[in-house]
Amino acid sequence: MSRIVVVGAGVAGLAAACALGRLGHRVLVLEKRQTPARVAKGEVLQPGSLAILRQWGVTELLDQAGALRLSTLVARAADGEPRMVLDYHRLPAEQPWLLAHDYPVILQALTDALPPSVEVRRGVVVREPLRAGDRITGVRCDDGDLPAALVVAADGVSSRLREAAGLSAPRQDYPHRLAAFELAEADVPPDFSAYVTDGGLRLHYPLPGRRVRLYVQIGPDELRGLDQDGLRRWADGVLAGCPGLAPLAGALHAGLAQRQLLPVGRALAASLVVPGLALAGDTGHLVHPMAAQGMNSAIADAHELAAVLRQGGSLAPEVVDHALRRYDRARRANLAHIGRTSHNAARMITTRSWLGARALAGTGGNDRIRHEVLHTMSGLGVRKLTLLDRLHQARLLPDPRARRLPDWVRTAAPAPAGEAAR
Repeated sequence: MSRIVVVGAGVAGLAAACALGRLGHRVLVLEKRQTPARVAKGEVLQPGSLAILRQWGVTELLDQAGALRLSTLVARAADGEPRMVLDYHRLPAEQPWLLAHDYPVILQALTDALPPSVEVRRGVVVREPLRAGDRITGVRCDDGDLPAALVVAADGVSSRLREAAGLSAPRQDYPHRLAAFELAEADVPPDFSAYVTDGGLRLHYPLPGRRVRLYVQIGPDELRGLDQDGLRRWADGVLAGCPGLAPLAGALHAGLAQRQLLPVGRALAASLVVPGLALAGDTGHLVHPMAAQGMNSAIADAHELAAVLRQGGSLAPEVVDHALRRYDRARRANLAHIGRTSHNAARMITTRSWLGARALAGTGGNDRIRHEVLHTMSGLGVRKLTLLDRLHQARLLPDPRARRLPDWVRTAAPAPAGEAAR
């Protein structure tokens, strides 16, 4: 039986292994780390991803692990007043909610759902791809060569395989970073809340065990060199500039030492494939985390790659390469739109521009546009906004259809709060 090699055991790599293994292929996952890193990312799953993960048995495992259902994504003023509310219960989905849990727990659920035809090897460093002419035919590791009918590069932003294959994904960094905090013994409503403040984005959502993930937008060197007293003063400034965070004040001060500083950028590779190799996840694309799209796009990559390979019916080189070209066309078009949507959402929240403020208010006050944006962000399918929609969104033109809901919107009453917060 021909073999597929997946390089990287993050969400993108494990999702690819799960999807491809379910086709009956023999899949080998190679990961340089012995244990997953505990990072403050990839903790919120969108309904589109949940529909895929449900097919693989992953959502059931996450529910058993205590994952939380979040009912809304809310953009708020600094005092906590809602400015835009995306109500996930209005979506035409079997699981119309966001699902939140720790990144390592999500990785474990994916690992536990892997089919028997998938093997994961940790502590393996992949040096370079193997080639036969212009085609990738496997990978070279420290302990030997591993031939493959297909290589999936899911080895992250700094992918060695991507560069060696001649692919590039130029990164555009945002002029800010995010400081991530895990707050213990804290409670917030069951939603994904982003605050617009003079100091930039403040974002939080609950995690199991009465924990809260809090992100604070900072300048590149804002926290550099601060001692304990300096950090306390910094936290006081954050709270003063965002009164809506007042209920988290004690937890923030207690959690200042346990912080992660995250660079923020966006990227999309000019191509996601070369003959014999496909890029997946952060290896091929990046978005601002404001819209909770990064991990979800990686899961969609895996699902699409499996779909085109299933239609091909074999792992013969010409069949694989035809499938890869189809994968590239389908995913790049989707990723380009998701990237623009995420970037526009980030600009509305992270900058204090006149146009951003109008766009946020215009989206929040326009039922039609707000629901179209919700559908795209949920991963259920791209709903493109026209130039006229953009003018309505920025309140440069009145919209006579502003109160007209799209046909797909559920009109039933929302689920009870207890069910949403499960």
